[in-house]
Amino acid sequence: MNGVTHSVLRVLDHLQERGDDVLVIAPAGEAASEPEYVSGALVRRLPAMPMMGYSKVRVAFGAVPKVKRILRKFAPDVVHLASPFELGWRAVRAAHSLGIPTVAIYQTEVPSYAARYGFPFLENWAWQRVEKIHLLSDRTLAPSTFAINQLRGRGIFDVEMWRRGVDAQRFSPAKRDAAWRASVAGLTASGRPRKIIGYVGRLAAEKQVEDLRVLADLPDTKLVIVGDGPLRPTLEAQLPTAHFTGFQGGEDLARIMASFDLFVHPGEFETFCQTIQEAMASGVPVVATGRGGPLDLVENSKTGWLYTPGQLNEMRSYVQDLIGDDAKRAAFAEAALRTVQGRTWSSICDQLVGHYEDVIAARALVAQR
Repeated sequence: MNGVTHSVLRVLDHLQERGDDVLVIAPAGEAASEPEYVSGALVRRLPAMPMMGYSKVRVAFGAVPKVKRILRKFAPDVVHLASPFELGWRAVRAAHSLGIPTVAIYQTEVPSYAARYGFPFLENWAWQRVEKIHLLSDRTLAPSTFAINQLRGRGIFDVEMWRRGVDAQRFSPAKRDAAWRASVAGLTASGRPRKIIGYVGRLAAEKQVEDLRVLADLPDTKLVIVGDGPLRPTLEAQLPTAHFTGFQGGEDLARIMASFDLFVHPGEFETFCQTIQEAMASGVPVVATGRGGPLDLVENSKTGWLYTPGQLNEMRSYVQDLIGDDAKRAAFAEAALRTVQGRTWSSICDQLVGHYEDVIAARALVAQR
């Protein structure tokens, strides 16, 4: 589960409620049998292989004509390209040749991942691929000011903001679990509960979870790492005093998130960062790197702190500031909770449908000329 998958599932739920007919074209997974329908949407899977260095990520292969045949048979009004790169590049060309309007969602800074995975020489090529996809699309949607400016700096000017929703019923301060806190963090030498510093996300290279090592020795605290991924064994060795929960979802994740005292996110390549919103909805203030999506989500000295990318001592200082001041942390938590009220998935997905309608209407107008 990552941010792209999470948002796609919420969109599918919304389209199902509207009564729309939806087809999903996706890479095949590892399982021998996979569901034919997800949230009411028919799923067509293309042959895929695991990405080198991260086997849980599947990369589809197959030529443009195959995607074109699928689209021609389904005859959609619009094609939604979810964080397009490999499969998306084929899909946008197939849709373009069929005259079907496309909405491309820029949601993953794929080119910047190249260096993190040991392939810095691929970064320029990856940016060229991203540019081609979005220039061929009818409209590009990006989730943050940083992402919009990044794309415009690459010559992609038809970009509009489309943020992400948060489920404030699921993520709530009311889910705080004293028993779980006691079992995980224990007590200080003076008998008081330890403060919990939490991270939620994939344990992969681009998330820079290893940066949390500078927090591991903070007195009277417990570092909790929620999530799974290819770097989990390495991180467990680097952070031997941290508590690793593995992958968590549903109510278990909501309960754990609300039980944090502080949420820290060190990744520098977030176009949005959904887990920050979920922490804030849980009444938990945030310390995050000052690059990408967090710039729009975290308000310095109000809902949390943003530190200079790479300045881990600054990150540690901000964490100490909030962990050591219960009154300030409570004020930040209250402000964080207020900030995310009203950001429902229903309203966010209604905006998305509006973008669909815009590109459909624009394409129809061109056809009439």
